[in-house]
Amino acid sequence: MAPARAMDDPMEGVIGSRLDQRDFFEDLKSYHAERGTSLDVNARVNGKHIDLYTLFGVVNKKGGYDVVSAEKLAWRKVGQDFHLGQTNTAAYAFALKTVYYKNLAQTYEIKRIHNQEPPPREILEDISAKGGDLLTRTLENFKPPQSRDHAGNGNDSDGSGEEDHKTPKEEKMDLDEPGSGGRVTRGLRQAPPQRQLFQPDISSSRQTRHTPSNVHSPQPLTQSTNNAYNYNPSSNPNSSSFSIANYEPRIQVPLTLRPVLTPGNNPAMFRERLKKIREAQAAKLGKTPPSYKGMMLPGTGFDGPNIYVRTLLALRSGIPGEQDYALHHLVKISHERGDKYKFEAFPGLAEGLIEKALEVGSLFYDVNWMISYSDDVSAREVNVLDGMNGTQDLLKRISGLRQICLHDEIETEEHNRKLSKINEAGLVIRNMSMLEDNAKYLSEQYPLRDFLTIALNLPRDIALVELKHYALDVAEQLTKYWSLDASDPLYLSLLKYLNDGLDRGATLTTLRAISRISMNLEDSNRLQGVPLSAIRLLCEWTLLDDEELVAACLDFFYQFTAMSENVAFLLTHTADGTLSLHPLISQLGRLLLHNSQESYSKRLVSQPVPVKPATEIPTLPNDLLEQIMKYSEPDRSSHWLRACFEEDPESDITQIALWQAYQARFTRLSTAQNPLLAAAEFIKNVSTTFPTANAQVISGVNPRFIIKGIRPRHVPMDTKGRVYSRCLWRSPEDGKTCGDFYLKPGDMWEHLITFHLGLSKNEESRWNILEVKTAAALNGQKFSCHWAGCQHFSANGGSDDPYEVGMHIKMHLPDISAMAGHRAKFNKPGAPDRSSSRVGNSKSDDSSEYVNLHGRPAVYDYFPWYNTAVDERGDAVGLPLTSVLVLKNLARNIPKAIIALGGVSDGFTDTTGKEVWMERLLGPIIPRLGFVLAHNRPLATYVSDLITAIENGIVG
Repeated sequence: MAPARAMDDPMEGVIGSRLDQRDFFEDLKSYHAERGTSLDVNARVNGKHIDLYTLFGVVNKKGGYDVVSAEKLAWRKVGQDFHLGQTNTAAYAFALKTVYYKNLAQTYEIKRIHNQEPPPREILEDISAKGGDLLTRTLENFKPPQSRDHAGNGNDSDGSGEEDHKTPKEEKMDLDEPGSGGRVTRGLRQAPPQRQLFQPDISSSRQTRHTPSNVHSPQPLTQSTNNAYNYNPSSNPNSSSFSIANYEPRIQVPLTLRPVLTPGNNPAMFRERLKKIREAQAAKLGKTPPSYKGMMLPGTGFDGPNIYVRTLLALRSGIPGEQDYALHHLVKISHERGDKYKFEAFPGLAEGLIEKALEVGSLFYDVNWMISYSDDVSAREVNVLDGMNGTQDLLKRISGLRQICLHDEIETEEHNRKLSKINEAGLVIRNMSMLEDNAKYLSEQYPLRDFLTIALNLPRDIALVELKHYALDVAEQLTKYWSLDASDPLYLSLLKYLNDGLDRGATLTTLRAISRISMNLEDSNRLQGVPLSAIRLLCEWTLLDDEELVAACLDFFYQFTAMSENVAFLLTHTADGTLSLHPLISQLGRLLLHNSQESYSKRLVSQPVPVKPATEIPTLPNDLLEQIMKYSEPDRSSHWLRACFEEDPESDITQIALWQAYQARFTRLSTAQNPLLAAAEFIKNVSTTFPTANAQVISGVNPRFIIKGIRPRHVPMDTKGRVYSRCLWRSPEDGKTCGDFYLKPGDMWEHLITFHLGLSKNEESRWNILEVKTAAALNGQKFSCHWAGCQHFSANGGSDDPYEVGMHIKMHLPDISAMAGHRAKFNKPGAPDRSSSRVGNSKSDDSSEYVNLHGRPAVYDYFPWYNTAVDERGDAVGLPLTSVLVLKNLARNIPKAIIALGGVSDGFTDTTGKEVWMERLLGPIIPRLGFVLAHNRPLATYVSDLITAIENGIVG
């Protein structure tokens, strides 16, 4: 098993997108086979498996073979990702490089990544991995590597193994370590320093007891202390500095371990030893064992056929034990290797399985089914099936069989064992039919069609449920290759099983099998002879809350209604009252929006109206003026500026107008302790108050001095950021607007009631409504609302009750409640527009004044969409698509069916024309179709064609 990869996604970004590991190795093997080279997928370095898939990803993320080889120590870094060890890293790096060079460099590295043809084998695979430049290597520019004795210093990375091939340098000549006992010839004489006179060794070559055994070569004598300045300690082999300077560690060789042989890891050897011991003991007792020397014993010398051939031969042998063995393994093989286990590769396997499955007849009937591949039909017995053309009278033969009575549903052990093996044979056929090639192969086996017919007509027994399900699964996979007419035994058996409707799972599979008849053939699936009771069941099942079952029923109806004769069958039974199509058609209309997702598209109805810039500076209310006067300059002017102005990068105001407004407001209120600011200081304070505002000079004939970035407010704002409301009451006499400002709606309302309606409070703080109403009645006076030209009471000439007018005035007051933001977002435009619309007026001056003061947001229309499921291409799928297709079949074929029948009474009138049938059946869902057409994008085209077909049927 391959070790864990060095990284989570080694192939990310290497070949455009991540390549599957299985496809990688398949492509790699095919390339090596094409090039004629060997692939080592189990390559090892230092006893560790190297995953070629991971190695390829790591190297190519670093730039490829040439880039890694050109970088110093790069292959050692790659080796660290594979945890090859901390010692002898150079050798391991070169070994890892060789693995990549031999297996990957010439394939994906050159062919797949760089899209180049690799160099010839003689300059690539047939030589070592030393060096790089594979992309530019040719027969002309490539120099073969020199021998070890003449190798030069290259510039390859450490993974090239040049340390193993270079000639050792002179300063790194090996010296025998003390106590090594090496040969005398290994110690080479060291070259003395240039300025040191050579003194030959005149001592005896015979070693003394105290002489180290490893010092064999003559050594130069050291200088005396008088010549100390010529002494070079590094040249003395006996000195420690010499040893340190010339020390080279030995290459550590990995320790090779041999496992201890035990009966657990080598049972064959110990078995042989025990055999010899027994033979020796028998020889001592005079018992000589028989000699099998030269004789091939059973099970030795030849491994025999593989498991696939073994199971095939065992199945065809007819021996119960062998067949049990074969079926046991075939069940596992068909489940695990069903994607590659094909009948074509094993002739006789399908026939053997079918023959085994047919044995079920002898368990429940007095018959033993046999298959004959002879053309002699006349001499054929009841139990002989036609293997060449199929048995057309099979249902008649089954009906004449005598059923074996099982007492109280008690089975014998032998009966249960046989049925179990028959179920295994059916399971193998079912598993293998899931592969398209096997399904096509089985569709040509006529005995299999006979088996399916026999299995579906077996008695109702709980022990046969499993086998019947297997038969239905096989039929579902094979009916698309068969053209079954109304008299076919298998077709009739499927209709009979559908009509029973006892098992939901079996019903689903039966519906799919019937709907897929001749799907892969040019012949149409006519679905003739369907019982009326089955049609009723299908109509009822479409009303259930079972999406899978409803989908299967609609698939059936789509095939069924595609034929005009089938639609005539429906109309005939609808006319005589034995069938009702109205619930089915209504359900189809509802299913058009099955599982639809609601969404909205936003459409602009009217453009937003911005607030019109104020033309004059607002007057401060008395309460706000009192708050501002509590501050001293320059804070007083800053609060006044914030109350009367707001930031606007596009607006400006002249400095003289701003200065004059400041003087007019505070001159009479200034004191010696709190005087007005000078003009320059005031202009400077404007920029301090509003960071985006700045003083500018517009050059020209008459230069203008302005403040850029501020504009007057429509209504003032207090020191806490709360905005005042302006009284928009217009005087009936001169039409002037009141213009007073109030912070609270209650204060505004009291102002309106007191100063404009003329009401007052008595001693008990109650409004004198009755007195004012009485006086107005005597004088013939009417009360009306003059807020911004409101026309609410103008139709009746006013109101006699001031209370009614006072309650109406509240609708003009600003909303400062907690829900004000929610209502402002979702409510329609304000009261002045609504009041104008009630009397039939269009936009009046009062509405324009309100909009200029407050603005108006954009008005949008939200159109709802109810889109149903789509596939990856955006086409409709699922129940909505099948429903509209069934309706289209009905709309197209109802007129044809009426013509073919020569007129059918619709059950409501004496009219027999197609127009009445179209109107009665499809007319009620036309409004539903219009809604779907307008609100469902995926079905719009289909519904449009459906409406056209309905209109043509009704009008034509």
